[in-house]
Amino acid sequence: MAETQTTAPAAAESTRGRPKTRIGIVTSNKMTKTVVVTVRRRASHAEYGKVMSRREKYKAHAEDHDPKKPTINEGDKVLIAETKRASKDKRWRVVKVLEKATQA
Repeated sequence: MAETQTTAPAAAESTRGRPKTRIGIVTSNKMTKTVVVTVRRRASHAEYGKVMSRREKYKAHAEDHDPKKPTINEGDKVLIAETKRASKDKRWRVVKVLEKATQA
């Protein structure tokens, strides 16, 4: 009874794993420190097998983004990663901008 080992913190660190990552296009950059990223994927229908295009929108945290002087523009391709909850809707953060949008 006197010999109790506390290996819980070490075990918790090793079971955490890698965060999920997604690549998507920025669809809105009008919020301070937040961008909306649309991720498209192709999935087959469960019953019929038809390949369909699915999209999902994520609100991602971008620390250095300001709508008056944007660092991330609409149309940019970005890599986002899962993180701890930042607000009601934000559970993702922008890791890096992969490709800048072409300005017309």
